[in-house]
Amino acid sequence: MISPIRTQHSYASARLSLRPIRKSDSGLIGLYAGDIRVSGPTRSIPHPLPPGAIDAFIEQSQNPARVEDVWVLDGGKSDLAEVVGVIGLKRLDRRQGELGYWLAPAFWGIGLAREAVQTLIQANPQESKTLFAEVFQDNARSARVLNDVGFAYLGDAESFCVARKTTVATWTYLRSME
Repeated sequence: MISPIRTQHSYASARLSLRPIRKSDSGLIGLYAGDIRVSGPTRSIPHPLPPGAIDAFIEQSQNPARVEDVWVLDGGKSDLAEVVGVIGLKRLDRRQGELGYWLAPAFWGIGLAREAVQTLIQANPQESKTLFAEVFQDNARSARVLNDVGFAYLGDAESFCVARKTTVATWTYLRSME
């Protein structure tokens, strides 16, 4: 049985604060997640966003019994937007976790995703022994981020993409945390 973590800490990198999600983040998260360039490379963000989807996501992210911890990538300390993306760690059995993230298109190509993923790996807030991540094979940028922070290619698979309404080929990655 996976026991819930009731508190969630913030973590800082050079340009970002990774902090727990707040209700006030809903506008920017909705704006960015409603963009097919954000939802298309994820498994679970629908496109178009149905009414109430972002509020439900925030409520779920704040639930003490959640199985996924979610942080906002806050760029305020670097004069960027208060929300530039979202990163999450889903708890799996045997001290394993699954990493997922997205970044708003306006902030692509400047190393923020790599910085956020590296910060979360260094913090290892769930004390995971192993992390998994999956990217669609048409998302080479995310695959590069994972390679750059020590994830190793594990194999090919397929996952259903809610936004695309189809099954998409994926690359699966693994990173030992010990």
